[in-house]
Amino acid sequence: MVLAAAVVSFLSPAATVGVRARHGAEEQKVSPFAVPAIPPKDAAAALTKHGSGRYLLLDVRPPWEREKAWVRGSLHVPVYVEDTGADPITLLKKWVHFGYVGLWTGQRFTTINPGFVSEVEKVVPSKEEKLLVACGEGLRSTVAVRKLIGGGYRNLALLAGGFNRAKEEDFTEVEGESKLRYATVGGVSWFFLQLLLVLRAVV
Repeated sequence: MVLAAAVVSFLSPAATVGVRARHGAEEQKVSPFAVPAIPPKDAAAALTKHGSGRYLLLDVRPPWEREKAWVRGSLHVPVYVEDTGADPITLLKKWVHFGYVGLWTGQRFTTINPGFVSEVEKVVPSKEEKLLVACGEGLRSTVAVRKLIGGGYRNLALLAGGFNRAKEEDFTEVEGESKLRYATVGGVSWFFLQLLLVLRAVV
């Protein structure tokens, strides 16, 4: 367990956040502000409220996840982008990442998006706007919220558990070839998922 955590920590800051989140619910408290976590079943109501109570949905997943499935009308600014570095240390990390994560999940090796806050400012100029920040599992959105708080945004909320926990009835206006909750699945895991879906349909 310690070795696995060390490897994950070696790979990327995002992975380190994931390890901490699994050991408690304190990641919901993005210091120094308490950020509400809205479950997927309540998200539609939050996005369709009238007046000042309405949230905008900010999707912070990388492009290769979003292109599989996304909520119509949502904003998109990735908090992590693909790491294209070719120095020896980065290449070593990519090799380890592929063996531990990439081959099984299809996830690419990423790094923090240095222009994340400035890109959000272009699509959401008002720092008073209410933003519901969402990713696949709820970990990257925590990182995004921290960045946004540092950039002056205050009216923020997290999609609890991310899109992976969303049911079909939670977001009715979804585009793309996949279901929202399966958009993070790739690599070898994707083939196992297809087999599982086929077996479920047959049984």
